Amino acid sequence: MGYGKWIGGIMGFMAMGPLGALAGFAIGSLFDKSVTAQNEMRETAGTYTQEDVYAGQRNSFLFSMLVMASYIIRADGRIMHSEMEFVRQFLRVNFGANAVDEGERILLNLFEQRKQMERNDPSAFRRTIRECGAQIAANLTYEQRLQLLDFLVKIAQSDGDVCQAEVDALKEVAQSMQLSIQEVDSMLNLKGDSLEDAYKVLEIEPTATDEEVRKAYRSLVLKHHPDRVATLGEDIRKAAEEKLQRINDAKERIFKARGMK
Repeated sequence: MGYGKWIGGIMGFMAMGPLGALAGFAIGSLFDKSVTAQNEMRETAGTYTQEDVYAGQRNSFLFSMLVMASYIIRADGRIMHSEMEFVRQFLRVNFGANAVDEGERILLNLFEQRKQMERNDPSAFRRTIRECGAQIAANLTYEQRLQLLDFLVKIAQSDGDVCQAEVDALKEVAQSMQLSIQEVDSMLNLKGDSLEDAYKVLEIEPTATDEEVRKAYRSLVLKHHPDRVATLGEDIRKAAEEKLQRINDAKERIFKARGMK
């Protein structure tokens, strides 16, 4: 599988702006040849299909994830093997063995680009990440951004310990994508099994009324429903189903503790 098949096709919103600039460096001439040629041919022939649109949206989502992952992985100043392996496994399961090497090379290129950008200006890459977040917020739906954030949280958790620097980076990325700090806290506690964790998942305080609990749960179900990210691919939809199940588990813990039905 070459870059043209994995990242290729219509790149959608990430063909321009800060994401497009990073793609130009991370994928290089292969990006230019595979994407530009295909786009020009389709524009000339006028043969854009709904499948093309979905493919562009999915590929843009995945590259956006890698860009933001490069920031989260380096948040504590280290590149942890466990975090890189999580990304490798994600690519292996969903795109095949060849995509693993390609995805890793893209990440390594992004790490190198960060070094170059920060050589003369230590805050340059951080500003670029914020600009990328704004571009993502303008082009991905709210539910798609939530799913992207969920993947980033899982990457941070993959080594078994989320340090404060990683939490801060997650919140910074979330806010750049116009998501809330509470949504970061909710996802960080999805794997927890305590009642305290459950309240954080539902983004409410233990002092909330029963009706407020029900309202919070209904709201979470709507914004995390798998159908809302279905156009990004079956693998991403399944990840959303897993997330929703953990939300349901949190709700059940609260309901049981309160004697609610």
